[in-house]
Amino acid sequence: MRGRTVTAQLTARPTGQPAEPAARAWRADPYSDALRTGRGPLFLRRSDGWLLPLEVERWCAEADAADATVLARCEGPVLDIGCGPGRLVAALARLGRPALGVDVTPEAVALTVRTGGSALCRSVFDPLPSEGRWGTVLLIDGNIGIGGDPGALLRRAARLAAPGGALLVEVATVDVDERVEVRVEDGSGGRGEPFPWARLGTRALRAQAQDAGWTRAVTWSAAGRAFVQLRR
Repeated sequence: MRGRTVTAQLTARPTGQPAEPAARAWRADPYSDALRTGRGPLFLRRSDGWLLPLEVERWCAEADAADATVLARCEGPVLDIGCGPGRLVAALARLGRPALGVDVTPEAVALTVRTGGSALCRSVFDPLPSEGRWGTVLLIDGNIGIGGDPGALLRRAARLAAPGGALLVEVATVDVDERVEVRVEDGSGGRGEPFPWARLGTRALRAQAQDAGWTRAVTWSAAGRAFVQLRR
């Protein structure tokens, strides 16, 4: 699987699953262009004008010390949901660990493969390899927001993980629980389509996770980032 790109058409989803506009938005030029250059600025803009800076430079760099705390907690084969340019998948590959990235953006998948990882261009809500057998599922860099419905995403992650498997989530460093509509913008007029997103702090994630079948939350922080480990 390593070093190969597999591109799949987005398939129809059952009622209540995140819709296609979210995938189209992440394929918009501002995001892909930022990945190609490896630098921002890039933001998520809320409808009220609030901006969330996106750390493109960090995403496109090699795994850092905070990422190392995530990698150290990975068990068995690893599925990285919303892998972006693939720094975590590539780092796991260099360690000889089986890992697969999933991202809806072709440029992100291409970069993952270019750096030595394996990746699929597919939504997490599409059929994926080895469902129910992943030792660790990752939702890093705010990817708990994918689809704008954390409960649905956590339930999907539970179906992907093996019995007793782990879910590692990066959460907001503040106590927040919000569902919003956002656009990807580059600060120079480039903007993508609106799509649903979510932000959760530790307390909100723990509440959502319990309802989705995840238990035994362990929290930690590193380099100003906050993480939670859950157990299926």
